[in-house]
Amino acid sequence: MTDPTTGPTRAAAQWLADFAAALARGDIDAAVSLFEADSYWRDLVAFTWNIRTQEGAGAIRAMLQARLADTQPTAFALEGEATEADGVVDAWFGFETRVARGRGHLRLRDGKAWTLLTTMTELKGFEEKTGDNRIKGAEHGVHKGRKNWLEKRRDEEAALGYTEQPEVVIIGGGQGGIALGARLRRLGVPTIIVERNAKAGDSWRKRYKSLCLHDPVWYDHLPYMPFPDDWPVFAPKDKIGDWLEMYTKIMELNYWSSTNATKARFDEATQRWEVQVEREGKPVTLRPKQLVFALGVSGYPNVPKVAGAENFLGDQHHSSQHPGPEAYAGKKCVVLGSNNSAHDICAALWEHGADVTMIQRSSTHIAPSQSLMELALGGLYSEQAVKSGIDHHKGDLIFASVPYKIMHTFHIPVYEEMKKRDADLYARLEKAGFLLDFGVDGSGLFMKYLRRGSGYYIDVGASELVANGSIHLKSGVNIERVNERSVTLTDGTELPADLLVYATGYGSMNGWLADLISPETADKVGKCWGLGSDTPKDPGPWEGELRNMWKPTQVPQLWFHGGNLHQSRHYSQFLALQLKARMEGIDTPVYELAASHHKR
Repeated sequence: MTDPTTGPTRAAAQWLADFAAALARGDIDAAVSLFEADSYWRDLVAFTWNIRTQEGAGAIRAMLQARLADTQPTAFALEGEATEADGVVDAWFGFETRVARGRGHLRLRDGKAWTLLTTMTELKGFEEKTGDNRIKGAEHGVHKGRKNWLEKRRDEEAALGYTEQPEVVIIGGGQGGIALGARLRRLGVPTIIVERNAKAGDSWRKRYKSLCLHDPVWYDHLPYMPFPDDWPVFAPKDKIGDWLEMYTKIMELNYWSSTNATKARFDEATQRWEVQVEREGKPVTLRPKQLVFALGVSGYPNVPKVAGAENFLGDQHHSSQHPGPEAYAGKKCVVLGSNNSAHDICAALWEHGADVTMIQRSSTHIAPSQSLMELALGGLYSEQAVKSGIDHHKGDLIFASVPYKIMHTFHIPVYEEMKKRDADLYARLEKAGFLLDFGVDGSGLFMKYLRRGSGYYIDVGASELVANGSIHLKSGVNIERVNERSVTLTDGTELPADLLVYATGYGSMNGWLADLISPETADKVGKCWGLGSDTPKDPGPWEGELRNMWKPTQVPQLWFHGGNLHQSRHYSQFLALQLKARMEGIDTPVYELAASHHKR
């Protein structure tokens, strides 16, 4: 326990003062001695120009030896009062580096640092024009030939991509591309967002009819513009689509809808990308310095090759192409898969009078929505959290302050409690034959999401339909053969089918690169997402951060941005700062660029 006579604030202030003094005099030994042997320093750009966690005193020492002289950290100052619970002191602080300002979080045990988070918040001399620094907008006085806001905006739209080249091109105009575009706009980085759909938000509008966000509103705000305080807890897809469309206009994003990227190559001579696009049917060549892929969490849809599929006389499609349940009342429907999309589609088909069978190939984690909200998210993302002083900005940093190496230990108790709270549902699901799991180490949904991006369902109602038999279930089997009007399973069962939906997930994000740039480039970048946890679908070695996300990759000037709404909001800040620094010619030596261990 920390000495109660000192109090948590005094303990944190003393540690911070000792740390700042050691760094100021270049005494790395003294700085490292302030950390536990098994400690973690997670840095988001401020020290490393990377997103990286130093695990253990040795890694912290190596990073400081490489980066301290260049970073020149100063002005460490405690923010507010520190708190203490279970022998752990929590404290917030601000700091500066030679080129930036930052914010950090500290956890102390027995006077030594257990976890340290440092994040870059702004570049000196390139601050966002907010608050006292906001632009006037109106030009008072009399000026011949002056242009108003609308004329200037139209001039910009007409020039960018034609007579003037953007600094950044973002391929993908969903939530990720839009959030990053907004960050870059605020930093004055000329950016074009390329989106194949006709309107912003269409990537949501075109999904199956029943789709709503499974994450609560407090978790899902976009940068700068939170949802109104009467926004529903779980937003319907079309409402989100309309919000994204409105947001692109209000934030003045250069958003090229109805535009397909067809080919890209890096020009070594000019050190720029050459991106071929078709905009409303007309070819355009864009030449940005930086190219960002913002195409979600996934690559191309995984559609299994099943014998006889070409002979099927009914409808068959991947879940990403599912039009909704309306046409299938009274029809025999088979859905291959048992994660979020499979459950949502099965439930909607059942609601519309279809006869539905879910085929579960392997075990699935089920997290009832209410329990997830209260047990896993409520402390950081809820109305109660806001009332206790934790808005989504603070929640994001608290979330980010937990190193991935130990994150599962924070989650295991949550899902142990969920097992007790929802024991009746779980028992009835298992009685129905459903294969349940809580992850290999019992750490539940979010670790599955980080490690593999699949393997779970946030239960908003479909699990009850599985448990009571309304949705028929065949588990532990696969489809062996597709016939004209049925499917044959690996256990020999034949199911009549008018509709076959492949809710079978997606490939890695770097799959897009193979077609747009080259297979060699895709393989050089390597697999995206996953931590290297050596758990199912997340092969080792351990990487400590999500592969290739929001940070420099093995291909210079090529980036990936994506994730859920929370991650798109939070990490867009750090990717935007990296891109802005490069545009302004700030030296950005990347500490320990992550190696590529897996191709696709």
